[in-house]
Amino acid sequence: MEKSDSVRGTAAVSLVLASASPARRKVLQGAGLCPVVQVSHVDEDTLLTKLRAQGADPAAQVLALAQAKARAVAGELETSLSPGADTLLVGCDSMLEFHGEVLGKPHDPEVAFARVRALSGDSGVLHTGHWAMRLRSEAAEPVAEVGRTESTVVHFAQFSEAEVRAYVASGEPLEVAGSFTIDGLGGAFISGIEGDPHNVIGISLPLLRKLAGELGIFWPSLWG
Repeated sequence: MEKSDSVRGTAAVSLVLASASPARRKVLQGAGLCPVVQVSHVDEDTLLTKLRAQGADPAAQVLALAQAKARAVAGELETSLSPGADTLLVGCDSMLEFHGEVLGKPHDPEVAFARVRALSGDSGVLHTGHWAMRLRSEAAEPVAEVGRTESTVVHFAQFSEAEVRAYVASGEPLEVAGSFTIDGLGGAFISGIEGDPHNVIGISLPLLRKLAGELGIFWPSLWG
């Protein structure tokens, strides 16, 4: 059965994810979507330095990064869309705000160790910026674009220093925002959340559905 038939004659809309995150891709796939991944090459560090110098708060920072990623990929897609293509392009970025400090990906094991140990028995706010653009092959510019940040409170359990060392040694926390992820080994150390659980993984399905609707896209038309 063709995709358009499965949504009562609604024309299918392709989904492009401007993110290298396998966790985001997995969330979308679990929701019945088949994203094509196209990674942007935005200089995040330079952009963040500029945003922080301007006094942007964490929610604004992740939204600006998501926007930059989506627009960068949109520029690359302009000449490659097939005739008649209707595409939803989504860029995302996540950071954990902890006692006023913004925690991105630690990369370094020592940084990850210090962060994970500090989070024990405490709470933080996971911010994920979402930027959505509707692209059509016959249009020189995006039909429309919209963005918003979703924020979820994350409560961490108490854990021992030995557990911290083992978690960091696993390598998992090195390339995730805030040094923790709920959908992997780190899930056992998260005692609760307030808000959308998908947002903690890096993309909020309820918010993305709203953004798609604002762009005139019927959510089931994205199902693969």
